[in-house]
Amino acid sequence: MQSEFDAFLKNKTWELVPMDISKNVIECKWLFRIKMKPDSSIDRYKARLVAKGFTQRPGIDFHSTFSPVIKPAIVRIVLSLAIQNNWVMHQLDVNNAFLQGYLEEEVFMRQPPDFEHPKLPNHVCRLHKAIYGLKQAPRAWYNELQFLVSLGFHKSHSDTSLFVLHKPGILLYILVYVDDIIVTGNTQTLIHQVLLALSQRFSIKDLGCLTYFLGVEVLRTSNGLILSQTKYIHDILQDCNMHESKGVTTPMSLTVPFQLHDGSLPTDTATYRQVIGKLQHLSFTRPAISFSVNRLSQFMHAPSTLH
Repeated sequence: MQSEFDAFLKNKTWELVPMDISKNVIECKWLFRIKMKPDSSIDRYKARLVAKGFTQRPGIDFHSTFSPVIKPAIVRIVLSLAIQNNWVMHQLDVNNAFLQGYLEEEVFMRQPPDFEHPKLPNHVCRLHKAIYGLKQAPRAWYNELQFLVSLGFHKSHSDTSLFVLHKPGILLYILVYVDDIIVTGNTQTLIHQVLLALSQRFSIKDLGCLTYFLGVEVLRTSNGLILSQTKYIHDILQDCNMHESKGVTTPMSLTVPFQLHDGSLPTDTATYRQVIGKLQHLSFTRPAISFSVNRLSQFMHAPSTLH
């Protein structure tokens, strides 16, 4: 918690101001989680301060919130190009990414629990930069990445989360998924210059060659690239109490007629939607289940035990 709070102060995320009863003041809270390594061992314990964005008011605390998300197909295409051309793939992690984006709106927030200023306990935080939980935080972070354009990159027409630098004899790609970044291309010297520019702009952790991205384990071999989600699959089975279930040869039964009203008992809608969402992400490396997941997604508004 202390390191997270210190990062806010170092980043000048807010300033303390007297509370104005005419302004909307949003609440905040601490969230805790354990970050795991690809081999399921504990990486580190993490505390994160998040704003309760659901208390924001449209047109006052926020306006536009859209922020693009990289398409799985684009990720596969860029990785395929890197393998075909034997390019090095660098993996980066941006520390406290959402704290980098500047806010256009006037946003006030309560002081973090257990970290109130001893002399100004009734003051509130006037946010200059975004924090996690704000509705416009992803957009604010994405807008900060526009500085890549000043380095000669342009946003791909196919996916605006892909930045491309294309000049005679030079081809570089930067894939961005929130705070995870992949950099690859045909000139190692220019890649190092880009990494230096990123590190000067943001607090960057260079994770070396690509091994783990978006919950996908990446293994480079002499024959190509192997993408797998072994840990993710085990986590899904554990969450669904199916870790001792036997495997099947086909992803879906060919004899069961799936209908909206099949006579079976209804099941928990929230749980069903969570499982479908996880399976959609799993189809990134298991395309054989794509049709089955698509079929079952048609019943998310009224799932039954048969589904």
